[in-house]
Amino acid sequence: MNPISRYLADRLACRDVTRLISQLQERPPTLSERVRLHFHLAACAACAGFDRQMTFLREAMQRYRT
Repeated sequence: MNPISRYLADRLACRDVTRLISQLQERPPTLSERVRLHFHLAACAACAGFDRQMTFLREAMQRYRT
C-alpha cells in the first residue's frame, strides 16, 4: 500500500480526533496517534479549534492549581 492510500485508510474522523484530544489530557500520545492527529489538525479547522480550546483550558487549570 502506498503512503497516500495508507493515510486515507488510517485517517481519523472528527469524532475520533476530539475523543483522542480529550484522552491526551491524561496521557502522552503514541507516535502513530501523534502523526495521525497532526495531519488531521492541519486539514480540519474545527478540530484544530477544539485542540486550541482544550490546550487553553488545561493551561488555565494548571495556573488555577498553583
